[in-house]
Amino acid sequence: MKVFVTGVGGQLGFDVVNELKKRGYEAVGSDILGETAADCEYIKLDITNAQAVEKVISEVNPDVVVHCAAWTAVDAAEDKENIPKVKAVNVDGTQNIASVCKKLDCKMIYISTDYVFDGQGTEPWQPDCKDYAPLCVYGQTKLDGELAVANTLDKYFIVRIAWVFGVNGKNFIKTMLNVGKKYNTVRVVSDQIGAPTYTYDLARLLVDMAESDKYGYYHATNEGGFISWYDFTREIFKQAGYNTNVVPVTTEEYGLSKAARPFNSRLDKSKLVENGFTPLPTWQNALSRYLKEIKY
Repeated sequence: MKVFVTGVGGQLGFDVVNELKKRGYEAVGSDILGETAADCEYIKLDITNAQAVEKVISEVNPDVVVHCAAWTAVDAAEDKENIPKVKAVNVDGTQNIASVCKKLDCKMIYISTDYVFDGQGTEPWQPDCKDYAPLCVYGQTKLDGELAVANTLDKYFIVRIAWVFGVNGKNFIKTMLNVGKKYNTVRVVSDQIGAPTYTYDLARLLVDMAESDKYGYYHATNEGGFISWYDFTREIFKQAGYNTNVVPVTTEEYGLSKAARPFNSRLDKSKLVENGFTPLPTWQNALSRYLKEIKY
């Protein structure tokens, strides 16, 4: 199996390449950057350039495209001057890739987000729920990317994830470890509820999907129950051996964010098991392995 992976400069793309190579598959990676830490054949690619996308992917001629590249700076996406760029990457770029996948008749795996929903209530969101109501520019563009894939292809997986962390890039855990080292007390939001996603574990699931034809919408975060960012921080400090005091605050009390965040990021993952996929391990276990991975 030959797989083309976009966004290999990020947390997830990096781990997807490693998982593919571990299984003996051929991985070709791309990103807009000139070089990558990912251990694979690498092609610099701007996914907003439709002609370049068609040329590169057609020449690679993959069996599967795993589309990890995205504009993920949620607050910066709200800036008026950035909105056209965010749409160009998350919507037009995704459409460019889906169009080539259709032409080549190859599978596409698109990584989406809990931000496509309005984040209200307490019930976990179902993967096939169509009650979309994104609260911010990032969420709207990721939803439009989903629709581009679903309206173009039959052989697709749309996988929504949340609270991502991996070795190759910035994330909440790394931020908290740095903040917790500097300060005796940190304030963390306690009214946004969800579950973390370790890219190492997610990469395994995505390659399992690539090997299958169980197409459709899925949700994938680590197991172990739903938590707040406050709960997550307490566990990070506990496992890292920090004595930093963590104070719970509401989103309103915390302030700062330009983009509205969903309060309810609970994603129902039961469809994974129903379709024969192995769920991700618990987030507590994932955190423990991650701290070892980053040699903390």
